[in-house]
Amino acid sequence: MSLQLYNPFDNIYLENNTCFLTGEDLTDEEETINVFPDWALDRFNLRTARFKMMNKVNSVEYGALKLPCSKKVLNVFNELESEIQEAFNLGYEGVLKLPSEKLFLWMGKILYGILYHDLLLERKELEKKGQLFNLSVRLKEKYSLFHLMLQSLVSPIFFTGVSPWSITVVRLKYSKEIFHYRDNPIHLVFSLGMNGLGIIACLQDNGMVKQEQKALLEKIGNAVLHPVQFEELCARFLYAHYLLQYKPQYRFDEKDEALIIAGEEPPADAGKPLFAAWNDTTYAQLLAGYWEAWGFTSNNIVRHPDGPISFLENDYTNGLIDPLSVTLPF
Repeated sequence: MSLQLYNPFDNIYLENNTCFLTGEDLTDEEETINVFPDWALDRFNLRTARFKMMNKVNSVEYGALKLPCSKKVLNVFNELESEIQEAFNLGYEGVLKLPSEKLFLWMGKILYGILYHDLLLERKELEKKGQLFNLSVRLKEKYSLFHLMLQSLVSPIFFTGVSPWSITVVRLKYSKEIFHYRDNPIHLVFSLGMNGLGIIACLQDNGMVKQEQKALLEKIGNAVLHPVQFEELCARFLYAHYLLQYKPQYRFDEKDEALIIAGEEPPADAGKPLFAAWNDTTYAQLLAGYWEAWGFTSNNIVRHPDGPISFLENDYTNGLIDPLSVTLPF
């Protein structure tokens, strides 16, 4: 490849003297970018709030989550951030109009930043035990591709064919004071609720998870979801991603010193279903984490023999449950 691109996962190089995106050497320890945008940190008073890391043991102040970043990359991200902030200020309609690639880059930087700090914590813990830090071949490949796609912010990288990501925006009964963020760095799944809208994204699934949930999303349409309904939708997306059995495929072409990444449709003769069979018990365990605020546990989510309860779909009509009929607090 004539286009020289940086891959920190070749040797898992995560150091504060190297720009996280381009690999450029940094000379000043102040050359950083906040993982969460400044406008969100200030608007929601998050700078000193604690963010729980993936190991569920360590937590870090939101304002302390930073990435080493060159001035060039910082300036480009700041331009993107201005457009994103303006759209979020407008709420659902504003965000819905954003190109999916810009949302991908914005969400991707946040998710990558969390992943970066999760990996640093894991490396530190293993070093204390005298053990070598490494990643599986599968994760190295997944994260390398994700990082490559993020570099389209500053490098001539273009997407064609099937979109590499699933991004869904819904109306949500959230006030302007709430910023509710969740992620799963292993599966590169992102969700956020704020200012009357919710976003759910699988950042490297070639749109397959959203397609799997298409019937439910059509039922939701423009309905303003109750928060418990949004959390259920998030759980469904994440669990569907767990069940995805087909590895997203891409074709890479170089043209005029640019890299073209073409997402491919899954083959019709893949030899097995795209998604493994749904297991109600496993799903209920996952959903319980999303519904913890309302006191639900996996034991009271599963109703034998009827399956898990739902605040999204009516058991008898299969239609959308009217959000106004949900009496749980929010």
